[in-house]
Amino acid sequence: MELFKTLSVLSLLVIALFSVTLVHAAKFDIINNCPDTLWAAAVPGGGKQLNKGETWTITAPPGTKEARIWARTKCQFDASGRGSCETGDCNGLLECKGFGSPPNTLAEYALKQFNDMDFIDMSNIDGFNVPMEFSSVSPGCNRVIKCAADIIGQCPNELKVQGGCQGPCWVFKTEEHCCNSGNCGPTAFSKFFKDRCPDVYSYPKDDATSVFTCPTGTDYKVVFCP
Repeated sequence: MELFKTLSVLSLLVIALFSVTLVHAAKFDIINNCPDTLWAAAVPGGGKQLNKGETWTITAPPGTKEARIWARTKCQFDASGRGSCETGDCNGLLECKGFGSPPNTLAEYALKQFNDMDFIDMSNIDGFNVPMEFSSVSPGCNRVIKCAADIIGQCPNELKVQGGCQGPCWVFKTEEHCCNSGNCGPTAFSKFFKDRCPDVYSYPKDDATSVFTCPTGTDYKVVFCP
């Protein structure tokens, strides 16, 4: 009888802790407004095929960081979830375990960080493959980050690749563009992205105009082709 009582108490504690985690987890609605099918990807989260108009909802607990959401294009997967994509491919898996291959437009976030704030951004450092909007949908924050310019159509010849516009670091692999030392400035190529999407990261030290905050507990929406 005592063992039963102990197990019951433990079960209730587990349920309570699980419920608290769910209550405070941030929700991300990922929506495909593009005319074509896309394969959404998220780390953490995995991946899912999204036909036009479909939504995929994921959650992430407080403390999650170095997280990202992106779209993959022109994918083919077999019944086991293995295949490849023209852009954004994550090691040939439908259910992504790691980051995608450039070029890919990125939504990035870190939850419940300094001063109980979420830090959110979008990035073209890995290039651009799909127009995107990343926004908060809770009353306590009204942040909207958007990159919907004709990046692919206007892409400099040096950065053009099939299905997208490549980030300059991946093309030139130089310190000037990759900023591995943390000491770099904008270049003509990073300015190409920044001029068209001013709220979006264009090179690694672009923090001042590209990182935004919302109170922890905010829910979010990512829209492909806003």
